[in-house]
Amino acid sequence: MSNSKKPTSIKKAILKAQTLCAGQEKCIFDIRKKLFDWKLPTKDHDTVIELLIKDQFINEQRYTLFFAKDKFRFNKWGKIKIEYTLKQKNIAYEYIKSALDEIPEMEYDKLLENELIKKIKAIKDKDEYTIKSKLVRFATSRGFENGKVFDMVSTIIEKYKQ
Repeated sequence: MSNSKKPTSIKKAILKAQTLCAGQEKCIFDIRKKLFDWKLPTKDHDTVIELLIKDQFINEQRYTLFFAKDKFRFNKWGKIKIEYTLKQKNIAYEYIKSALDEIPEMEYDKLLENELIKKIKAIKDKDEYTIKSKLVRFATSRGFENGKVFDMVSTIIEKYKQ
């Protein structure tokens, strides 16, 4: 019988979850998903999670800070996309707000500017309206705020007109 079909014992689940959390930050949502995948009886999920929290293997505030910084720096996501993803993982709003406040505003604006500059160089179209709409669509799909996107797109279009 395959291992994936057999339910995991609570002791085995705790050890696997501790190993997983020791190697990488995880939130309650992620661990619940894993426990479900491991076929641990649902009645035991809370027990495992409570133990992981008590032993500091799971700390949602710490997870949220790392998640926001990583998605910003490495994936080049905007605050809206980061917030949306964290909300999907049932992270408390105060943790999300705190993590987003940790992103330096100047760095955030510079990232948006750099990403738009890279994008405008890749656009072959010459029509200003088309270029503008492609840049706006690109930046909003990355999760940047509309007002910030429109301002930055206007600034960049002006620079590249010359």
